[in-house]
Amino acid sequence: MAVFQEDIHNTAYEAKYREPRLESGGLINTAGRNCESLNGRWNFAADWYDTCRRADWFKEVTTNAAGLPQPVDWDWEGWERIPVPACWNLEKPELHYFEGTGVYTRTFRYVPKEPGERLILRFEGAAYNTCVFVNGTFVGSHDGASTPFNVDITAAVKTEDFSFTENRIVVTVDARRSPLRIPMDNTDWFLYGGIYRDVYLYRLPPVFIKDWFVRLATDGGIDADVYIANAEGGKVQGTVCLKIPELGVQAEAAVQDGKASFHVKANAERWSPESPKLYEVTLGFTAADGKTRDQTHDRIGFREIAVNGTDVLLNGKKIFLKGVSVHEDHFALGKTTNEDIIRQTIRDLKEMNGYYLRLAHYPHDARFAKIADEEGVLLWEEVPVYWAVAFDNPGTYADAENQLAELVLRDRNRASVIIWSVGNENADTDSRFAFMSGLAKKAKALDPTRPVSAACLINHDELRIEDRLTSVLDIIGINEYLGWYDPDFSKLPKILANSAPGKPVVITEFGGDARTGQRGTADDLWTEDKQKALYEQQIAVIKQCSYIAGMTPWIFYDFRCPRRLNRYQEHFNRKGLIDADRVRHKGAFYVMRQFYGE
Repeated sequence: MAVFQEDIHNTAYEAKYREPRLESGGLINTAGRNCESLNGRWNFAADWYDTCRRADWFKEVTTNAAGLPQPVDWDWEGWERIPVPACWNLEKPELHYFEGTGVYTRTFRYVPKEPGERLILRFEGAAYNTCVFVNGTFVGSHDGASTPFNVDITAAVKTEDFSFTENRIVVTVDARRSPLRIPMDNTDWFLYGGIYRDVYLYRLPPVFIKDWFVRLATDGGIDADVYIANAEGGKVQGTVCLKIPELGVQAEAAVQDGKASFHVKANAERWSPESPKLYEVTLGFTAADGKTRDQTHDRIGFREIAVNGTDVLLNGKKIFLKGVSVHEDHFALGKTTNEDIIRQTIRDLKEMNGYYLRLAHYPHDARFAKIADEEGVLLWEEVPVYWAVAFDNPGTYADAENQLAELVLRDRNRASVIIWSVGNENADTDSRFAFMSGLAKKAKALDPTRPVSAACLINHDELRIEDRLTSVLDIIGINEYLGWYDPDFSKLPKILANSAPGKPVVITEFGGDARTGQRGTADDLWTEDKQKALYEQQIAVIKQCSYIAGMTPWIFYDFRCPRRLNRYQEHFNRKGLIDADRVRHKGAFYVMRQFYGE
Protein backbone atom coordinates (compact mmCIF):
# COMPACT_ATOMS: atom_id res chain seq x y z
CA MET A 1 0.00 0.00 0.00
CA ALA A 2 1.28 3.44 -0.92
CA VAL A 3 2.23 5.57 2.06
CA PHE A 4 0.44 8.90 2.51
CA GLN A 5 3.08 11.62 2.61
CA GLU A 6 1.81 14.77 4.27
CA ASP A 7 4.04 17.18 2.37
CA ILE A 8 3.09 15.71 -1.01
CA HIS A 9 -0.46 14.43 -0.82
CA ASN A 10 -2.15 16.90 1.54
CA THR A 11 -3.60 19.53 -0.79
CA ALA A 12 -5.39 21.25 2.11
CA TYR A 13 -2.17 21.95 4.03
CA GLU A 14 -2.93 25.67 4.36
CA ALA A 15 -5.83 24.95 6.71
CA LYS A 16 -3.46 24.28 9.61
CA TYR A 17 -2.07 27.81 9.29
CA ARG A 18 -5.37 29.67 9.63
CA GLU A 19 -5.35 29.76 13.43
CA PRO A 20 -4.31 31.62 15.45
CA ARG A 21 -5.21 34.68 13.43
CA LEU A 22 -3.27 37.87 14.09
CA GLU A 23 -6.02 40.46 13.77
CA SER A 24 -7.12 43.88 14.95
CA GLY A 25 -8.45 42.55 18.27
CA GLY A 26 -4.90 41.77 19.37
CA LEU A 27 -3.29 44.91 17.94
CA ILE A 28 -1.19 46.90 20.42
CA ASN A 29 -0.66 50.63 20.11
CA THR A 30 3.13 50.92 20.15
CA ALA A 31 3.42 54.72 19.88
CA GLY A 32 5.87 55.99 22.46
CA ARG A 33 7.19 52.53 23.30
CA ASN A 34 10.85 51.57 23.34
CA CYS A 35 11.57 49.00 20.67
CA GLU A 36 14.37 46.74 19.46
CA SER A 37 14.64 46.55 15.69
CA LEU A 38 14.93 43.28 13.79
CA ASN A 39 15.61 45.10 10.53
CA GLY A 40 18.69 44.13 8.60
CA ARG A 41 19.72 41.27 6.35
CA TRP A 42 17.64 38.10 6.68
CA ASN A 43 18.24 34.76 4.98
CA PHE A 44 15.77 34.40 2.13
CA ALA A 45 14.58 31.92 -0.47
CA ALA A 46 11.85 32.10 -3.09
CA ASP A 47 9.71 29.08 -2.20
CA TRP A 48 7.93 28.54 -5.52
CA TYR A 49 6.01 25.46 -4.32
CA ASP A 50 5.32 26.67 -0.76
CA THR A 51 7.30 23.69 0.52
CA CYS A 52 8.23 25.32 3.82
CA ARG A 53 4.62 25.16 4.96
CA ARG A 54 3.85 21.89 3.17
CA ALA A 55 6.83 20.05 4.69
CA ASP A 56 7.13 21.89 8.03
CA TRP A 57 10.65 23.14 7.42
CA PHE A 58 10.23 25.47 10.39
CA LYS A 59 10.34 22.46 12.75
CA GLU A 60 13.98 21.87 11.67
CA VAL A 61 13.70 18.08 11.76
CA THR A 62 17.01 16.66 10.53
CA THR A 63 16.76 13.06 11.77
CA ASN A 64 14.17 10.31 11.34
CA ALA A 65 12.29 8.43 14.08
CA ALA A 66 15.32 6.19 14.61
CA GLY A 67 17.61 9.16 15.14
CA LEU A 68 19.39 8.74 11.82
CA PRO A 69 20.27 11.82 9.75
CA GLN A 70 17.99 12.50 6.81
CA PRO A 71 18.33 14.93 3.90
CA VAL A 72 16.41 18.19 4.03
CA ASP A 73 15.61 20.70 1.30
CA TRP A 74 16.29 23.85 3.31
CA ASP A 75 19.53 25.45 4.42
CA TRP A 76 18.90 28.57 6.46
CA GLU A 77 22.44 29.90 6.70
CA GLY A 78 23.33 28.83 3.18
CA TRP A 79 20.60 30.96 1.66
CA GLU A 80 21.27 34.38 0.23
CA ARG A 81 20.55 37.41 2.39
CA ILE A 82 18.24 40.26 1.46
CA PRO A 83 17.35 43.39 3.41
CA VAL A 84 14.33 43.74 5.66
CA PRO A 85 12.43 45.91 5.10
CA ALA A 86 12.44 45.66 1.31
CA CYS A 87 10.27 44.59 -1.61
CA TRP A 88 11.82 41.40 -2.96
CA ASN A 89 10.78 42.46 -6.49
CA LEU A 90 13.56 45.05 -6.60
CA GLU A 91 16.28 42.94 -4.99
CA LYS A 92 16.99 40.59 -7.92
CA PRO A 93 15.83 40.75 -11.58
CA GLU A 94 14.46 37.20 -11.45
CA LEU A 95 12.19 38.20 -8.54
CA HIS A 96 10.70 41.24 -10.25
CA TYR A 97 7.39 39.53 -11.05
CA PHE A 98 7.64 36.77 -8.44
CA GLU A 99 4.22 36.26 -6.83
CA GLY A 100 4.73 33.09 -4.82
CA THR A 101 5.83 32.51 -1.23
CA GLY A 102 9.09 33.88 0.11
CA VAL A 103 10.70 32.37 3.20
CA TYR A 104 12.63 34.64 5.58
CA THR A 105 14.64 33.58 8.61
CA ARG A 106 17.03 35.05 11.17
CA THR A 107 18.01 34.53 14.79
CA PHE A 108 18.09 36.80 17.82
CA ARG A 109 19.08 36.52 21.47
CA TYR A 110 16.70 37.41 24.27
CA VAL A 111 17.40 38.10 27.93
CA PRO A 112 14.34 39.26 29.94
CA LYS A 113 14.87 42.54 31.77
CA GLU A 114 11.89 42.40 34.15
CA PRO A 115 10.12 39.50 35.90
CA GLY A 116 7.08 38.37 33.95
CA GLU A 117 7.70 40.61 30.94
CA ARG A 118 5.98 39.83 27.65
CA LEU A 119 7.90 39.82 24.37
CA ILE A 120 5.89 41.17 21.44
CA LEU A 121 6.93 40.67 17.81
CA ARG A 122 5.58 43.43 15.57
CA PHE A 123 5.37 43.67 11.77
CA GLU A 124 4.45 47.03 10.28
CA GLY A 125 3.63 45.50 6.88
CA ALA A 126 4.20 42.32 4.87
CA ALA A 127 2.50 41.36 1.61
CA TYR A 128 0.19 39.45 1.70
CA ASN A 129 -0.48 36.42 3.91
CA THR A 130 2.20 36.15 6.59
CA CYS A 131 2.82 33.07 8.76
CA VAL A 132 5.19 33.46 11.71
CA PHE A 133 7.14 30.63 13.37
CA VAL A 134 9.41 30.95 16.42
CA ASN A 135 11.70 28.07 17.44
CA GLY A 136 9.63 25.58 15.50
CA THR A 137 6.26 26.79 16.80
CA PHE A 138 3.61 28.34 14.58
CA VAL A 139 2.54 31.48 16.42
CA GLY A 140 0.05 33.01 13.99
CA SER A 141 -0.89 34.28 10.54
CA HIS A 142 -2.07 37.60 9.17
CA ASP A 143 -3.85 38.67 5.99
CA GLY A 144 -3.39 42.08 4.43
CA ALA A 145 -0.36 43.74 2.89
CA SER A 146 -0.47 47.21 4.41
CA THR A 147 -1.60 47.11 8.02
CA PRO A 148 0.39 46.24 11.17
CA PHE A 149 0.07 43.10 13.27
CA ASN A 150 1.75 41.74 16.35
CA VAL A 151 2.06 38.48 18.27
CA ASP A 152 3.08 37.63 21.83
CA ILE A 153 6.02 35.22 21.46
CA THR A 154 6.90 34.97 25.16
CA ALA A 155 6.00 31.28 25.38
CA ALA A 156 7.98 30.41 22.25
CA VAL A 157 11.33 32.08 22.99
CA LYS A 158 14.25 30.48 24.82
CA THR A 159 15.65 32.26 27.84
CA GLU A 160 17.39 29.51 29.85
CA ASP A 161 20.90 30.46 28.65
CA PHE A 162 21.24 34.19 29.13
CA SER A 163 24.32 34.57 26.97
CA PHE A 164 24.29 32.31 23.97
CA THR A 165 20.80 30.94 23.30
CA GLU A 166 19.58 31.95 19.85
CA ASN A 167 15.92 32.14 18.89
CA ARG A 168 15.02 31.45 15.29
CA ILE A 169 12.25 33.26 13.49
CA VAL A 170 10.92 31.81 10.24
CA VAL A 171 8.43 33.90 8.28
CA THR A 172 6.58 32.83 5.14
CA VAL A 173 5.10 35.62 3.05
CA ASP A 174 2.60 34.57 0.39
CA ALA A 175 2.23 37.26 -2.29
CA ARG A 176 -0.13 35.42 -4.62
CA ARG A 177 -2.93 37.45 -6.17
CA SER A 178 -6.44 36.15 -5.56
CA PRO A 179 -9.97 37.32 -6.45
CA LEU A 180 -10.92 36.66 -2.81
CA ARG A 181 -8.28 38.93 -1.29
CA ILE A 182 -8.29 42.65 -0.48
CA PRO A 183 -7.20 43.97 -2.93
CA MET A 184 -8.37 41.48 -5.51
CA ASP A 185 -6.18 40.09 -8.28
CA ASN A 186 -6.78 42.88 -10.82
CA THR A 187 -5.30 46.19 -9.72
CA ASP A 188 -4.01 49.26 -11.50
CA TRP A 189 -0.80 49.35 -9.48
CA PHE A 190 2.14 47.03 -8.83
CA LEU A 191 1.55 44.52 -6.03
CA TYR A 192 4.96 44.22 -4.38
CA GLY A 193 5.83 41.23 -2.20
CA GLY A 194 7.83 40.66 0.95
CA ILE A 195 8.44 42.03 4.42
CA TYR A 196 8.58 45.60 3.16
CA ARG A 197 8.06 47.50 6.41
CA ASP A 198 9.85 47.47 9.76
CA VAL A 199 10.00 44.55 12.20
CA TYR A 200 10.34 45.23 15.93
CA LEU A 201 10.43 43.60 19.35
CA TYR A 202 8.65 45.23 22.29
CA ARG A 203 8.96 44.31 25.96
CA LEU A 204 5.76 44.82 27.98
CA PRO A 205 4.77 44.10 31.57
CA PRO A 206 2.15 41.39 32.17
CA VAL A 207 -0.55 44.06 32.62
CA PHE A 208 -0.10 46.88 30.13
CA ILE A 209 -1.69 49.79 28.30
CA LYS A 210 -2.87 48.20 25.08
CA ASP A 211 -4.46 51.15 23.30
CA TRP A 212 -5.77 54.68 23.73
CA PHE A 213 -7.95 57.14 21.84
CA VAL A 214 -7.47 60.79 22.85
CA ARG A 215 -9.41 63.48 21.00
CA LEU A 216 -11.14 66.83 21.15
CA ALA A 217 -14.57 66.63 22.83
CA THR A 218 -17.67 68.27 21.37
CA ASP A 219 -17.69 70.86 24.19
CA GLY A 220 -14.06 71.84 23.57
CA GLY A 221 -12.59 69.68 26.31
CA ILE A 222 -10.69 66.43 25.81
CA ASP A 223 -12.08 62.89 25.78
CA ALA A 224 -9.89 59.84 26.23
CA ASP A 225 -10.44 56.09 26.33
CA VAL A 226 -7.58 53.92 27.58
CA TYR A 227 -7.58 50.13 27.27
CA ILE A 228 -5.65 47.86 29.66
CA ALA A 229 -4.79 44.25 28.86
CA ASN A 230 -3.68 41.39 31.10
CA ALA A 231 -1.53 39.00 29.10
CA GLU A 232 -1.90 36.35 31.80
CA GLY A 233 -5.69 36.58 31.91
CA GLY A 234 -7.85 37.64 34.81
CA LYS A 235 -9.59 40.87 35.75
CA VAL A 236 -7.66 44.13 35.60
CA GLN A 237 -7.99 46.41 38.63
CA GLY A 238 -6.38 49.77 39.09
CA THR A 239 -6.37 53.33 37.80
CA VAL A 240 -5.10 55.22 34.78
CA CYS A 241 -3.53 58.66 35.03
CA LEU A 242 -3.82 61.02 32.05
CA LYS A 243 -1.38 63.94 31.90
CA ILE A 244 -1.07 66.76 29.38
CA PRO A 245 1.43 69.03 31.16
CA GLU A 246 1.23 71.97 28.73
CA LEU A 247 -2.54 72.18 29.34
CA GLY A 248 -2.31 71.60 33.06
CA VAL A 249 -4.27 68.36 32.73
CA GLN A 250 -3.78 65.63 35.31
CA ALA A 251 -6.69 63.26 35.87
CA GLU A 252 -7.29 59.73 37.14
CA ALA A 253 -9.96 57.19 36.23
CA ALA A 254 -10.67 53.70 37.48
CA VAL A 255 -10.33 50.76 35.13
CA GLN A 256 -13.63 48.99 34.54
CA ASP A 257 -13.87 45.98 32.23
CA GLY A 258 -10.39 46.75 30.95
CA LYS A 259 -11.16 50.39 30.08
CA ALA A 260 -10.71 53.80 31.69
CA SER A 261 -12.53 56.82 30.26
CA PHE A 262 -11.90 60.54 30.73
CA HIS A 263 -13.59 63.83 29.99
CA VAL A 264 -11.48 66.78 31.09
CA LYS A 265 -11.72 70.53 30.61
CA ALA A 266 -8.91 72.07 28.61
CA ASN A 267 -8.27 74.98 26.33
CA ALA A 268 -6.15 73.33 23.66
CA GLU A 269 -4.89 75.25 20.69
CA ARG A 270 -6.56 73.80 17.60
CA TRP A 271 -4.31 71.85 15.25
CA SER A 272 -4.42 73.10 11.64
CA PRO A 273 -2.21 73.23 8.53
CA GLU A 274 -1.26 76.78 9.49
CA SER A 275 -0.48 75.82 13.09
CA PRO A 276 0.10 72.07 13.56
CA LYS A 277 0.23 72.19 17.33
CA LEU A 278 0.94 68.87 19.11
CA TYR A 279 0.76 68.15 22.83
CA GLU A 280 2.73 65.57 24.80
CA VAL A 281 0.20 63.17 26.34
CA THR A 282 1.34 60.73 29.06
CA LEU A 283 -0.62 57.69 30.21
CA GLY A 284 0.20 55.67 33.31
CA PHE A 285 -1.45 52.56 34.70
CA THR A 286 -1.26 51.80 38.42
CA ALA A 287 -2.42 48.42 39.67
CA ALA A 288 -4.66 47.98 42.72
CA ASP A 289 -1.61 47.13 44.85
CA GLY A 290 -0.33 50.69 44.32
CA LYS A 291 2.60 49.86 42.08
CA THR A 292 2.91 51.51 38.66
CA ARG A 293 2.71 48.77 36.06
CA ASP A 294 3.01 50.58 32.76
CA GLN A 295 3.50 53.99 31.21
CA THR A 296 3.57 55.35 27.68
CA HIS A 297 3.17 58.62 25.81
CA ASP A 298 2.13 60.12 22.50
CA ARG A 299 2.15 63.48 20.69
CA ILE A 300 -1.41 64.39 19.79
CA GLY A 301 -3.07 67.33 18.07
CA PHE A 302 -6.60 68.46 18.86
CA ARG A 303 -8.87 69.61 16.06
CA GLU A 304 -12.43 69.23 14.83
CA ILE A 305 -13.37 67.93 11.39
CA ALA A 306 -17.05 68.08 10.46
CA VAL A 307 -19.51 68.25 7.59
CA ASN A 308 -22.24 70.89 7.30
CA GLY A 309 -24.40 70.60 4.23
CA THR A 310 -22.01 70.62 1.28
CA ASP A 311 -19.15 72.12 3.27
CA VAL A 312 -16.19 70.51 5.03
CA LEU A 313 -15.34 72.35 8.24
CA LEU A 314 -11.98 72.31 9.99
CA ASN A 315 -12.25 73.78 13.48
CA GLY A 316 -15.59 75.29 12.48
CA LYS A 317 -14.28 77.01 9.35
CA LYS A 318 -15.04 76.02 5.76
CA ILE A 319 -12.05 74.71 3.85
CA PHE A 320 -11.35 73.63 0.29
CA LEU A 321 -9.20 70.51 0.29
CA LYS A 322 -6.26 71.45 -1.92
CA GLY A 323 -4.70 68.09 -2.58
CA VAL A 324 -3.49 65.32 -4.82
CA SER A 325 -3.60 61.52 -4.79
CA VAL A 326 -0.35 59.65 -4.19
CA HIS A 327 0.77 56.03 -4.33
CA GLU A 328 3.37 54.55 -1.98
CA ASP A 329 5.60 53.65 -4.91
CA HIS A 330 9.24 54.67 -5.27
CA PHE A 331 11.43 54.06 -8.30
CA ALA A 332 14.22 52.52 -6.19
CA LEU A 333 12.45 51.13 -3.11
CA GLY A 334 9.02 50.17 -4.41
CA LYS A 335 6.47 50.16 -1.57
CA THR A 336 9.20 50.50 1.05
CA THR A 337 9.65 54.05 2.25
CA ASN A 338 11.53 56.14 4.80
CA GLU A 339 11.31 59.49 6.54
CA ASP A 340 13.27 61.31 3.84
CA ILE A 341 10.89 60.15 1.08
CA ILE A 342 7.82 61.08 3.12
CA ARG A 343 9.17 64.55 3.91
CA GLN A 344 10.13 65.10 0.27
CA THR A 345 6.56 64.19 -0.76
CA ILE A 346 5.24 66.80 1.66
CA ARG A 347 7.71 69.42 0.40
CA ASP A 348 6.53 68.74 -3.17
CA LEU A 349 2.92 69.11 -2.01
CA LYS A 350 3.61 72.43 -0.36
CA GLU A 351 5.52 73.61 -3.44
CA MET A 352 2.24 73.02 -5.29
CA ASN A 353 0.46 75.15 -2.64
CA GLY A 354 -1.41 72.09 -1.39
CA TYR A 355 -1.96 70.78 2.13
CA TYR A 356 -4.04 67.61 1.58
CA LEU A 357 -3.13 64.12 0.34
CA ARG A 358 -5.25 61.16 -0.63
CA LEU A 359 -3.11 58.17 0.36
CA ALA A 360 -4.23 55.68 -2.29
CA HIS A 361 -5.27 52.85 -2.48
CA TYR A 362 -4.22 51.15 0.75
CA PRO A 363 -2.82 52.18 4.14
CA HIS A 364 0.56 53.86 3.74
CA ASP A 365 3.43 53.60 6.21
CA ALA A 366 2.45 54.68 9.74
CA ARG A 367 5.19 57.29 9.72
CA PHE A 368 3.32 59.26 7.06
CA ALA A 369 0.52 60.29 9.42
CA LYS A 370 2.96 61.07 12.23
CA ILE A 371 5.05 63.31 9.98
CA ALA A 372 1.89 64.87 8.51
CA ASP A 373 0.90 65.73 12.10
CA GLU A 374 4.14 67.65 12.44
CA GLU A 375 3.96 69.28 9.00
CA GLY A 376 0.29 70.32 9.01
CA VAL A 377 -0.89 68.11 6.16
CA LEU A 378 -4.43 66.71 5.96
CA LEU A 379 -4.86 63.05 4.97
CA TRP A 380 -7.48 60.80 3.40
CA GLU A 381 -6.65 57.21 4.38
CA GLU A 382 -8.06 54.25 2.48
CA VAL A 383 -8.40 50.47 2.50
CA PRO A 384 -7.95 48.55 -0.79
CA VAL A 385 -11.57 47.55 -1.44
CA TYR A 386 -10.80 48.19 -5.06
CA TRP A 387 -12.72 47.44 -8.26
CA ALA A 388 -14.42 44.01 -8.58
CA VAL A 389 -14.01 42.66 -5.05
CA ALA A 390 -15.76 39.37 -4.15
CA PHE A 391 -18.52 41.28 -2.37
CA ASP A 392 -20.64 38.19 -1.75
CA ASN A 393 -17.85 36.24 -0.02
CA PRO A 394 -17.99 36.41 3.82
CA GLY A 395 -14.26 35.72 4.13
CA THR A 396 -13.44 38.62 1.84
CA TYR A 397 -15.60 40.94 3.93
CA ALA A 398 -13.92 39.75 7.13
CA ASP A 399 -10.52 40.49 5.56
CA ALA A 400 -11.60 43.99 4.50
CA GLU A 401 -13.15 44.82 7.87
CA ASN A 402 -10.05 43.64 9.71
CA GLN A 403 -7.76 45.74 7.52
CA LEU A 404 -10.01 48.76 8.10
CA ALA A 405 -9.97 48.17 11.86
CA GLU A 406 -6.17 47.84 11.91
CA LEU A 407 -5.85 51.11 10.00
CA VAL A 408 -8.27 53.03 12.22
CA LEU A 409 -6.74 51.70 15.43
CA ARG A 410 -3.27 52.55 14.15
CA ASP A 411 -4.01 56.15 13.15
CA ARG A 412 -7.07 57.48 15.00
CA ASN A 413 -4.84 59.56 17.32
CA ARG A 414 -3.33 61.38 14.34
CA ALA A 415 -4.81 64.86 13.85
CA SER A 416 -3.70 64.88 10.21
CA VAL A 417 -6.08 62.04 9.30
CA ILE A 418 -9.46 63.63 8.57
CA ILE A 419 -11.25 61.05 6.36
CA TRP A 420 -11.56 57.25 6.40
CA SER A 421 -12.23 55.82 2.93
CA VAL A 422 -13.81 52.38 2.64
CA GLY A 423 -12.99 51.78 -1.03
CA ASN A 424 -12.53 52.85 -4.62
CA GLU A 425 -14.46 52.47 -7.91
CA ASN A 426 -16.93 49.64 -7.31
CA ALA A 427 -19.98 48.88 -9.41
CA ASP A 428 -23.27 49.70 -7.61
CA THR A 429 -24.67 46.23 -6.84
CA ASP A 430 -26.67 44.88 -3.90
CA SER A 431 -23.77 42.84 -2.54
CA ARG A 432 -21.38 45.75 -2.89
CA PHE A 433 -23.79 48.10 -1.12
CA ALA A 434 -24.11 45.71 1.83
CA PHE A 435 -20.33 45.14 1.93
CA MET A 436 -19.33 48.80 1.82
CA SER A 437 -22.14 49.88 4.16
CA GLY A 438 -20.83 47.40 6.70
CA LEU A 439 -17.36 48.93 6.43
CA ALA A 440 -18.71 52.46 6.84
CA LYS A 441 -20.56 51.34 9.98
CA LYS A 442 -17.39 49.70 11.33
CA ALA A 443 -15.35 52.87 10.77
CA LYS A 444 -17.95 54.90 12.67
CA ALA A 445 -18.00 52.40 15.52
CA LEU A 446 -14.24 52.61 15.97
CA ASP A 447 -14.06 56.36 15.40
CA PRO A 448 -17.20 58.52 15.36
CA THR A 449 -15.16 61.73 15.13
CA ARG A 450 -14.21 61.57 11.44
CA PRO A 451 -16.19 61.60 8.19
CA VAL A 452 -16.35 58.40 6.13
CA SER A 453 -16.04 58.45 2.36
CA ALA A 454 -15.33 56.32 -0.70
CA ALA A 455 -14.30 57.04 -4.27
CA CYS A 456 -17.47 56.42 -6.29
CA LEU A 457 -18.31 56.33 -9.98
CA ILE A 458 -20.67 58.51 -12.02
CA ASN A 459 -23.82 57.46 -13.88
CA HIS A 460 -22.56 58.13 -17.39
CA ASP A 461 -25.93 57.30 -18.95
CA GLU A 462 -27.97 59.75 -16.90
CA LEU A 463 -25.02 62.15 -16.53
CA ARG A 464 -25.25 62.67 -12.78
CA ILE A 465 -23.67 61.67 -9.48
CA GLU A 466 -25.64 58.57 -8.56
CA ASP A 467 -24.54 55.78 -6.25
CA ARG A 468 -26.55 54.13 -3.47
CA LEU A 469 -23.44 54.09 -1.31
CA THR A 470 -23.58 57.88 -0.96
CA SER A 471 -26.48 57.42 1.47
CA VAL A 472 -24.08 56.04 4.12
CA LEU A 473 -21.16 58.37 3.36
CA ASP A 474 -20.43 61.75 4.93
CA ILE A 475 -18.32 62.96 2.00
CA ILE A 476 -18.77 61.74 -1.57
CA GLY A 477 -15.63 60.98 -3.55
CA ILE A 478 -15.98 61.04 -7.33
CA ASN A 479 -13.57 59.58 -9.90
CA GLU A 480 -14.09 61.04 -13.36
CA TYR A 481 -11.79 61.06 -16.36
CA LEU A 482 -13.74 63.34 -18.68
CA GLY A 483 -11.43 64.49 -21.44
CA TRP A 484 -9.33 61.31 -21.14
CA TYR A 485 -11.01 57.87 -20.97
CA ASP A 486 -14.21 59.58 -22.05
CA PRO A 487 -12.99 62.15 -24.59
CA ASP A 488 -16.27 64.11 -24.44
CA PHE A 489 -15.34 66.71 -21.84
CA SER A 490 -18.66 68.52 -22.31
CA LYS A 491 -20.28 65.87 -20.09
CA LEU A 492 -18.55 67.19 -16.95
CA PRO A 493 -20.45 70.48 -16.59
CA LYS A 494 -23.68 68.60 -17.37
CA ILE A 495 -22.98 66.00 -14.66
CA LEU A 496 -22.27 68.68 -12.09
CA ALA A 497 -25.36 70.70 -13.07
CA ASN A 498 -27.62 67.62 -13.01
CA SER A 499 -26.51 66.59 -9.51
CA ALA A 500 -27.67 67.80 -6.11
CA PRO A 501 -25.78 65.56 -3.71
CA GLY A 502 -26.60 67.46 -0.53
CA LYS A 503 -23.18 66.50 0.81
CA PRO A 504 -19.63 67.66 0.11
CA VAL A 505 -18.10 66.18 -3.03
CA VAL A 506 -14.37 65.70 -3.42
CA ILE A 507 -13.12 65.02 -6.94
CA THR A 508 -10.90 62.13 -5.95
CA GLU A 509 -9.56 61.41 -9.44
CA PHE A 510 -9.21 63.12 -12.80
CA GLY A 511 -6.31 63.47 -15.19
CA GLY A 512 -4.52 61.93 -18.13
CA ASP A 513 -1.20 60.30 -19.02
CA ALA A 514 1.83 62.25 -20.18
CA ARG A 515 5.35 60.97 -20.72
CA THR A 516 7.79 63.50 -19.30
CA GLY A 517 9.28 65.53 -22.14
CA GLN A 518 6.80 64.27 -24.75
CA ARG A 519 5.49 67.39 -26.48
CA GLY A 520 2.87 68.13 -29.10
CA THR A 521 -0.43 69.92 -29.47
CA ALA A 522 -3.15 70.02 -26.83
CA ASP A 523 -4.90 67.29 -28.82
CA ASP A 524 -1.98 64.83 -28.90
CA LEU A 525 -2.41 61.97 -26.44
CA TRP A 526 0.48 61.13 -24.07
CA THR A 527 1.94 64.65 -24.27
CA GLU A 528 2.52 67.12 -21.47
CA ASP A 529 0.56 69.61 -23.58
CA LYS A 530 -2.57 67.42 -23.63
CA GLN A 531 -2.31 66.77 -19.89
CA LYS A 532 -1.84 70.47 -19.13
CA ALA A 533 -4.81 71.49 -21.27
CA LEU A 534 -6.98 68.83 -19.63
CA TYR A 535 -6.11 70.17 -16.18
CA GLU A 536 -6.97 73.70 -17.26
CA GLN A 537 -10.36 72.50 -18.52
CA GLN A 538 -11.09 70.57 -15.35
CA ILE A 539 -10.21 73.46 -13.05
CA ALA A 540 -12.31 75.95 -15.01
CA VAL A 541 -15.41 73.78 -14.52
CA ILE A 542 -14.77 72.41 -11.02
CA LYS A 543 -14.17 75.77 -9.36
CA GLN A 544 -17.62 76.96 -10.48
CA CYS A 545 -19.40 74.14 -8.61
CA SER A 546 -20.45 75.14 -5.09
CA TYR A 547 -20.75 71.64 -3.63
CA ILE A 548 -17.23 70.54 -4.56
CA ALA A 549 -15.18 70.73 -1.37
CA GLY A 550 -11.79 69.65 -2.68
CA MET A 551 -9.84 67.71 -5.25
CA THR A 552 -7.07 65.13 -5.47
CA PRO A 553 -6.13 64.75 -9.15
CA TRP A 554 -4.60 61.47 -10.24
CA ILE A 555 -1.71 61.39 -9.44
CA PHE A 556 1.33 63.06 -7.84
CA TYR A 557 4.10 60.78 -9.19
CA ASP A 558 4.24 58.29 -12.05
CA PHE A 559 4.17 54.75 -10.61
CA ARG A 560 4.72 51.13 -11.68
CA CYS A 561 1.77 49.33 -13.24
CA PRO A 562 2.14 45.97 -15.07
CA ARG A 563 -1.11 46.39 -17.04
CA ARG A 564 0.09 49.46 -18.99
CA LEU A 565 2.19 48.40 -21.93
CA ASN A 566 2.21 51.04 -24.65
CA ARG A 567 5.33 52.83 -25.83
CA TYR A 568 4.73 55.86 -23.61
CA GLN A 569 3.83 54.01 -20.43
CA GLU A 570 6.24 51.03 -20.48
CA HIS A 571 4.88 49.40 -17.30
CA PHE A 572 4.14 52.74 -15.60
CA ASN A 573 1.03 54.79 -15.08
CA ARG A 574 2.17 58.17 -16.46
CA LYS A 575 -0.60 60.37 -15.05
CA GLY A 576 1.79 61.87 -12.52
CA LEU A 577 2.24 65.60 -12.13
CA ILE A 578 5.86 64.66 -11.41
CA ASP A 579 7.90 61.98 -13.15
CA ALA A 580 8.66 58.65 -11.46
CA ASP A 581 12.14 60.04 -10.74
CA ARG A 582 10.38 62.47 -8.36
CA VAL A 583 12.43 65.31 -9.80
CA ARG A 584 11.03 66.41 -13.18
CA HIS A 585 7.78 68.37 -12.96
CA LYS A 586 5.28 68.29 -15.81
CA GLY A 587 3.32 71.29 -17.07
CA ALA A 588 0.15 70.25 -15.24
CA PHE A 589 1.96 70.56 -11.90
CA TYR A 590 2.27 74.30 -12.45
CA VAL A 591 -1.41 74.57 -13.41
CA MET A 592 -2.32 73.06 -10.04
CA ARG A 593 0.18 75.26 -8.23
CA GLN A 594 -1.35 78.39 -9.72
CA PHE A 595 -4.91 77.27 -8.91
CA TYR A 596 -4.11 76.29 -5.33
CA GLY A 597 -2.22 79.54 -4.84
CA GLU A 598 -5.24 81.66 -5.76
